[in-house]
Amino acid sequence: MRTVLTVLGWLLLLQGVAGLGNSLLGLWPWTERLLVANHLGFLRGHEVFAAIVIGVLGFVLLAVADTVSRTRREEDG
Repeated sequence: MRTVLTVLGWLLLLQGVAGLGNSLLGLWPWTERLLVANHLGFLRGHEVFAAIVIGVLGFVLLAVADTVSRTRREEDG
């Protein structure tokens, strides 16, 4: 469970940072087809907000994964 949360957290955090870089600075034009926010039609025009939300969600998943691992260590030890 911890591994899945960690992987998903890093992927979402990466999507958020890359989305912000692409939307605000126009960096990495090749990422247009890789970013989740660009593939969802209802997010057109709201890419910056979507990238922030995706990045925060990734950070939250990483925090939850850390909490799960700490709880597990406390139960074992």
